[in-house]
Amino acid sequence: MTNQTPLDVSKIQQICESVKSEIGQVIVGNEAVIDDLLICLMCKGHLFMIGVPGIAKTTLAKTFAMVTGLSWNRVQFTQDLLPADILGHFYFDQQQNEFKMRKGPVFNELILADEINRSSPKTQSALIEAMQERQVTIEGQTMMLPQPFLVIATKNPIETEGIYPLPEAQLDRFLLSVEMDYLSKDDELELLQRKNENMQATISVSPVEEVTSLIGMHHQVHVADSVLSYLMDIIEKTREYDQIVMGASPRAGEQLLYATKAFALIHGRDYVIPDDVKTVAFKVLSHRLILSTEAELDGVSTRKIIDDILSLVPVPDMVESVVEVSS
Repeated sequence: MTNQTPLDVSKIQQICESVKSEIGQVIVGNEAVIDDLLICLMCKGHLFMIGVPGIAKTTLAKTFAMVTGLSWNRVQFTQDLLPADILGHFYFDQQQNEFKMRKGPVFNELILADEINRSSPKTQSALIEAMQERQVTIEGQTMMLPQPFLVIATKNPIETEGIYPLPEAQLDRFLLSVEMDYLSKDDELELLQRKNENMQATISVSPVEEVTSLIGMHHQVHVADSVLSYLMDIIEKTREYDQIVMGASPRAGEQLLYATKAFALIHGRDYVIPDDVKTVAFKVLSHRLILSTEAELDGVSTRKIIDDILSLVPVPDMVESVVEVSS
């Protein structure tokens, strides 16, 4: 293991808590999703948010953008949206007698792709190069995007008309896929109390200092060989499972490793335990696995299959894993 400057875990936790506190002024509940946003920021990954209308997917993404201080833009995906509307295009300036570049919203540090499944696969795929390579190619000219570059996409799962499934190649570019559900009764009651007292009208969030210093910190989190083998066993099991026709790719294994490291760091540890892998596994793998036709006809969910895989793979001893890292 390479020698690195020890992590200041307490400072990182302080930054994360400041982010959660600022977001909490606007958003009630959804603490796990805020953790997922921090994981994506730290790993320079992208987040796919799935949930019915009215549960604050867009509001959460916008608030996170403002709290991080990243330049951001929102793109409302519709059926008539074109790739040029996202990437930009060249136009002829008659006064200057030359072609100039009009950059699209993708030239921001954070993009909110709202209702991404409403647009055609051609338009959706315009983001693939941007999400993977952090660059775009327009009329043969390649241009680098700002760093960091994050895409937060939202999807309404209940609509069936006028929508298009995302290409598997694009889904694989998302670090995490999150299913947002209704708030608990207590959280929703607090939300109603805030609305009743008109608290939202006076709330304005402020950017958190040093939040971008979180980027890349996950690389310094330690993973014991036993935990790494456990993670690899999960990936391999997805390729052998009867009800899965396409298991997790090597990229999926890499991103599961990074997300697990970031999750551990956000929760105050500079080492990974097996429970971290189990907690993050569904969010990393659910959108990458292709189920068999028989499984889909039987109504078997991806969550059920991942739960089965996690129950089949032997879990390493946590104490031994910690001792292995310490030594």
